[in-house]
Amino acid sequence: MRKFRFALNILAIAVFSLAISSVAQAQATRTWVSGVGDDANPCSRTAPCKTFAGAISKTAPGGEISVLDPGGFGAVTITKAITIDGEGTLAGLLNATVNGIIINAGVNDVVHIRNVLINGTSGASIGLNGIRYLAGKSVIVENCMISGFSQRGIDVSLGANTGKLSVINTTITTGFECIGGQSGIFSIAIFNSRLMNSTNAALNLLTGSATISDSLVAHNSSFAVIAQGSASITCERTVISHNGTGVSATGASANVLISNVTINNNTTGIANSGGTVRSFLNNSIAPGQGAPNASTGQQ
Repeated sequence: MRKFRFALNILAIAVFSLAISSVAQAQATRTWVSGVGDDANPCSRTAPCKTFAGAISKTAPGGEISVLDPGGFGAVTITKAITIDGEGTLAGLLNATVNGIIINAGVNDVVHIRNVLINGTSGASIGLNGIRYLAGKSVIVENCMISGFSQRGIDVSLGANTGKLSVINTTITTGFECIGGQSGIFSIAIFNSRLMNSTNAALNLLTGSATISDSLVAHNSSFAVIAQGSASITCERTVISHNGTGVSATGASANVLISNVTINNNTTGIANSGGTVRSFLNNSIAPGQGAPNASTGQQ
């Protein structure tokens, strides 16, 4: 009887180990999606999946989802370190009425989204947020286009979490705000990007810090760049033009630092409401666009 029980235990362990091994083997370090794929496929290059959501469950943590050919690959929630790359093709993510990409990853996870068109418009329907960053060590958005959302192109709502957002060579033209920092302990770096056509603000921080450099911020109805609460923003080598208000700091602890910035053709160039806007004295500010707390000049 003991021998029989011992044999059953050995068999159970073997079955369990085989099951774990099968799950591990099912997750590849690199998977593929295609406009003519099928989520029932293993997401290999020769048998690709149809959607990012279908591929992500078959991609190992730290792995990459690549795009084979043009298509719309659907909204996705990311809960682990991963790269989604649409290089070399038209990789679309069409998501009316919902968020495009939700990132709710682990404290050590890095998520990289590059070469993807994130579009929230479908007929009369409008998406919520293009990317919603809720948790994860770092998020990198590179060579992307984000448009057609009623709330934010990128929403940083980390709650009690910490994180870093990098936006590189990306164009955001969307509804309420292009990039909004709502909560959490975070830093944002924006480089060589275009933030345009929002109804409220291109960059609005309620907390945290951001640096925007070598970029264009234009045609935003209310604000181009606004720091509120305890937020801090640095603008470098950036053109701020044709906005409601170009630069604003609201609240005693809010501050904006500008260097080599061009501010022109805004309804109001610089406006403070209890905050501080300071200058390195090397900016180009058109007549009538206002001056920061420390004299700007045109040096």
